Amino acid sequence: MQVLNNHDYLRILQLKMIIHRDELDEVLAETSMENKTVIIAMVNKAYVEGDKSILDLFLDSFWLGDSTQGLINHLLIVATDEVSYQRCKFLQRHCYKLETDGVDFAEEQLYMTKNYLEMMWRRTQFLGDVLKRGYNFIFTDTDILWLRNPISILSSNETIDFQIATDFFNGSNSDHLNNGFSIVRSNNKTISLFDYWYAKRKDYDGCTEQVVLVTLVKNGLFKDLGLTFRFLDTLYFSGFCEKSRDVGVVVTVHANCCRTVSAKIADLTTVIHHWKRAKKLPANETSTFRWPEHVACIDSWKNYTNPW
Repeated sequence: MQVLNNHDYLRILQLKMIIHRDELDEVLAETSMENKTVIIAMVNKAYVEGDKSILDLFLDSFWLGDSTQGLINHLLIVATDEVSYQRCKFLQRHCYKLETDGVDFAEEQLYMTKNYLEMMWRRTQFLGDVLKRGYNFIFTDTDILWLRNPISILSSNETIDFQIATDFFNGSNSDHLNNGFSIVRSNNKTISLFDYWYAKRKDYDGCTEQVVLVTLVKNGLFKDLGLTFRFLDTLYFSGFCEKSRDVGVVVTVHANCCRTVSAKIADLTTVIHHWKRAKKLPANETSTFRWPEHVACIDSWKNYTNPW
């Protein structure tokens, strides 16, 4: 019987590890920062098509933002259909195709439609899988412009497990949390949260994952898990629901409180134009800067009826 030396034994172990690593493991390893943190965004066909798509505006913001250019190397774009996956590959970004049996997420998923809800829950399941693989993540909707590097604003205190954006900020009201931007550390507490959160979808038929998360916070799940969290101030993590009061410190701008892709594109384009102008202002004049009204997004709610 042949006896393996240490060198051969280690090679066999390495080969076994390679065999068991799947595509997601590989792309996470390629994309992550040194502290195993990955920026994750999700797209479908509706978000990558057109003369200037949501994805184009999102990526433009990394180029136009302050100290954001290098962050794009740590951005993983998760595509929910073949068209958006191929677009991501064409742009030479880190890409991963998320398969979902029996569901087509390619077209625009309007707020609160059945496919919209299924896509949001599939996203929750996927992010839980990322945590289980030992990676922290900063999740960002692609209808968010990154105007400044958020790393210094997001607490580096490793005792904070979960940080999440808000539509309206008052310090502690979970009713206004927004799951479109969050930073989550991988540990047993957050993994348990995502497992429990995803499992509760069956008990809240017709509800978004965000509504269920609000309920879990109110019912004390975070406290039961010993999980520490904070809500992010709209002064820094701004949106169309509540605009930042200070362009001199704003980090991101989210096209929230907006229903359609076309409206988001129109109003985010206007934000980019005003951001370019704001960057040229002397420091003593930024206090007079005012964001434009989000006309297209306001109009997108006209004649809206809940499909449920």
